[in-house]
Amino acid sequence: SLFETLIGAAVVAVAGIFLWFAIDRGGETQSQGDQYELEARFNNVSGISRGSDVRIAGVKAGIVKSIVGDPERFEAVVTLSLDEKWALPDDTDARVSTDGLLGGAYVALEPGGSFDNIPQDGSGEIKYTRGSVDL
Repeated sequence: SLFETLIGAAVVAVAGIFLWFAIDRGGETQSQGDQYELEARFNNVSGISRGSDVRIAGVKAGIVKSIVGDPERFEAVVTLSLDEKWALPDDTDARVSTDGLLGGAYVALEPGGSFDNIPQDGSGEIKYTRGSVDL
């Protein structure tokens, strides 16, 4: 009947919109606003993926931009995109943490006490990292 055909067309159109949205948002994670990038090397990044939160004192400070493997050092190189307002000391510690037992993983940054800051020109690297712990 005509009614069933129209309902079927509407369902296909809505599914197409959801598919377009998923493809559009599923690509490279984009930075928002005034942000800078820095790298951190981890021995284990289980649970972290592109778009995961980066938090300082529990407050979202940025996102995970990309994760690539380093075949020479056998580490995961994580590129973080942080808001420029966060000027981190060069002895900042990064660790992979989770929101409880069933929560998602995120990168937690713990600023140190150094008077020198990590450069915000894209060449910065967090030297002190702790990967995720498998229970």
